[in-house]
Amino acid sequence: MRTNPTGRQLRFGSELRKLRELADLTATQAGRLLGVQQNQISNMEAGRVGVSPERLRALASHYGCGDEELIAALCEMTADRRRGWWEEYREILPAPLLDLAEVEHHAQRLRTAVTVHIPGLFQTVEHAREVFRQDVPALPHPDVEHRISFRMKRQAVLYREHPARQQAVIHEAALRMQFGGPKVARRQLESLLALSELQHISVHVIPFAAGSFAGSGQSIYYSHGAVPQLDTINLDQSHGPVFLDTEPQLDKYRVLLSRMETIALGREDSRNFIHDIALSL
Repeated sequence: MRTNPTGRQLRFGSELRKLRELADLTATQAGRLLGVQQNQISNMEAGRVGVSPERLRALASHYGCGDEELIAALCEMTADRRRGWWEEYREILPAPLLDLAEVEHHAQRLRTAVTVHIPGLFQTVEHAREVFRQDVPALPHPDVEHRISFRMKRQAVLYREHPARQQAVIHEAALRMQFGGPKVARRQLESLLALSELQHISVHVIPFAAGSFAGSGQSIYYSHGAVPQLDTINLDQSHGPVFLDTEPQLDKYRVLLSRMETIALGREDSRNFIHDIALSL
């Protein structure tokens, strides 16, 4: 029995519950169909126990789920029980930060939109250190360094053999925020320019001249799963990541991101825009 299920395990259980509820079955009824007690179904849906791909397919059959792509994606989720590198931080950092790294690791595509911060995956060590120094209440020095180390290790997803496509929309305000002073800010923009040259990374700028737009003021991080039902939204809050995954929420943030991407500059124009700001520092 797991006492502290990971975010991925909780999400898997949540998807099982959705399938059961769509079939209009209680946990007791589902248990009878599978030949187990009601509490076993409840533990599966709470992420407290593992579910084999075979048992998952049996449940899907009982629930009348004919979405083979979704079933295959869920089978992959439950079959992959390898411990990720982030587990070494389990007793050091808050669990939601580890869940974020886990989501990134398994994402098929990543989209982000920010207005006052450079996306975490794109931050330099110096920039990240200044960001963490501004936490309230103030973090002890060792905690700052742990967070920096963790953020830098997350960036491995940018350079692995088959990296997920990344699309970032960054408002001009974020590019002009001088975290750590002009020299640190210039190095951050130069690093961002280098990343934008990678084939799988697209960086798009929304200039001040674009005026108002839907989603302004928010920091949105959207991870595409193997199927749309398994997409995840992360909203970066002062108290840590907040994850959303209901269908209405996914629909809303897909629209917001699409609108922001539409008004942003193209890749080449964005690079030129960032380059000009870097030269001005």
